Amino acid sequence: VQPVGLGLAALELERLRQRLEAEGLFEPSRKRPLPAMPRCLGVVTSATGAVWHDIQQTMRLRFPLVELLLAPAKVQGDGAPESIAAALAALQADGRAEVIIVARGGGSAEDLAAFNSETVVRAVFACRVPVVSGVGHETDVTLIDRVADLRASTPTAAAQACVPALSEI
Repeated sequence: VQPVGLGLAALELERLRQRLEAEGLFEPSRKRPLPAMPRCLGVVTSATGAVWHDIQQTMRLRFPLVELLLAPAKVQGDGAPESIAAALAALQADGRAEVIIVARGGGSAEDLAAFNSETVVRAVFACRVPVVSGVGHETDVTLIDRVADLRASTPTAAAQACVPALSEI
C-alpha cells in the first residue's frame, strides 16, 4: 500500500513545522536586525562547494573590510544536521562573528533535508547572534528559512544582505 497525495516525508515535515511554529520558533517578533557594518561574518557551509567561493567573491567586491570565518559543515547526507549545528556552535564559541550565514546551493528536497531538521532549526533558534539563511534557490523554502533572522533567496543574496556596498558608503 502506498500513501496517496503527499508522501510520508512531506507529512512528517508539515507536522514538525506545525509543532515548531506552535512553540514560537518562527515568531516574527523574535527576529533580530542585522548589524549595519559587521567587522566579522561567520559562514556555515561546505569548505569545498561553490557557495564558499561565491560568498568570498561577493565580499571582495562588495565590502572587503569584513573578516570572513568559515565553519565548515557537511550540508547534505548522513550527519549533516549534526555537522551544521556543531559549526554554528563553533562560531559562537569563537565569539568574533557578529552575524552568521548558513548557506547551501540548490538541490532536491532530499539534498536540502538537513535544513529541515529539528536539530538545525533549534541550533539556529538558540544562536546568540543573528543568522541569515541562504539555502537553495528562490523557490526553495526550508524550516531554517522560517527560524532565521533573515531569509535570503540564494547564498550570494545572503552575503549581499549582510554588508553594505562599499561603493555606496
